[in-house]
Order: sequence, then structure tokens, then C-alpha cells
Amino acid sequence: MYNFKEKDVLTNVKHRDEKGVVLTFDDGPSKYLDRFLDVLAKEEVGAVFFWQSRLLHHKRSWKRVLEEGHVIGTHAHSHPNLVKLDYNEQMKEINTSKKIIEDITGQQVRYLRPPFGQYNKDTITVASKLKVEMVMWEISSFDWELKHHPNKIVENVTSHVQEGSIVLLHELEQTLHALPTLIKKIKEKGFQFQTL
Repeated sequence: MYNFKEKDVLTNVKHRDEKGVVLTFDDGPSKYLDRFLDVLAKEEVGAVFFWQSRLLHHKRSWKRVLEEGHVIGTHAHSHPNLVKLDYNEQMKEINTSKKIIEDITGQQVRYLRPPFGQYNKDTITVASKLKVEMVMWEISSFDWELKHHPNKIVENVTSHVQEGSIVLLHELEQTLHALPTLIKKIKEKGFQFQTL
């Protein structure tokens, strides 16, 4: 696996906007999507959603995501560990996802988050050829491990947040419960929210 400091990989947006924090949500679109959007709308916060295209269909609230100012990126088609695939397999997985999302939404996909945060030189080459920017994160909430501890999700993020942080979250029920408090505490630290 490559280092997050790789020049081709975005982990922080400090250079774009001081005090800006980016919330990113992986593994959707999920059955909780509308409830996530309700929280984000109430708090007037934009976010970035990295979706598996195999889960995207016309009944998902993708129109609302775009209408409310959020960004949709690809999380590959079927969520494989890309480093276990050869170049051609990675190209097919990412390109398929990009095309499906673009065909359904009518919006260009400009960002890729590799599943499991795993990537290699081939992934970077594929991303470059497809003109998508690889986006990792600076702070992980570890929300997938904390089903019964939403307060710990909040603590994991707020104890490390800084200017330009990209935060890794998922479209999970426990994350949904933690989200209003998480946003409130980040705002209390003087940070604003932005998308990519």
C-alpha cells in the first residue's frame, strides 16, 4: 500500500480553505441516506459521498444529494480490495463505477476513494487515466467498529480535527446517531464545513 503522503492523493484541504473540514461518507448509497441528508440539511453542512455503483439505482436519493450541494464520488463498483487486482481489473472496476454514476446522475465523477483505503501504483495510474482524484483521509472515525458507541465516533474525530481535515465516515446507523453531535462539536472548535 502506498503512503497517504503520496503527492497524487488528497488527505487534507488546508490549501483550499483555512478552517475548512470535509466530511466524507463511504459505502453508500444506503437505506439511511435520506436521514443523513436530513441531518446535513438541518446543520447546513455539505459532504462528499463515495458510493459503490452496484448499490446505486434510481430509487436512491441521488438527485437530492446533488440538489443540496453534496458531491458524489466513486468507491468502485463492487468494493474489492484493489491491490488484489491487476491493472486491467482495477480499470474495469473503477471505470464501470464511474460510468454508472455518471449515467444515472448526469454529473461527472471527479473523485475516487479506494475500498478499504488500499491502493497501489496501478490504482494511481488508473485514476490519472480516468481523470479522477484519489481522496483518502486525515482522520478516521472508526465508526464501523463502534456500533454501540456513537460517542466514541465523535471523540475519535473531534480530538484530532484540524484545519483542512478530511474525515472518514460511513453510511451506518451508529454514524447517523453520532452525526448531529459530531457536527456541533466541530463547529464549536471554530471550523467550517466544505466539500471538494
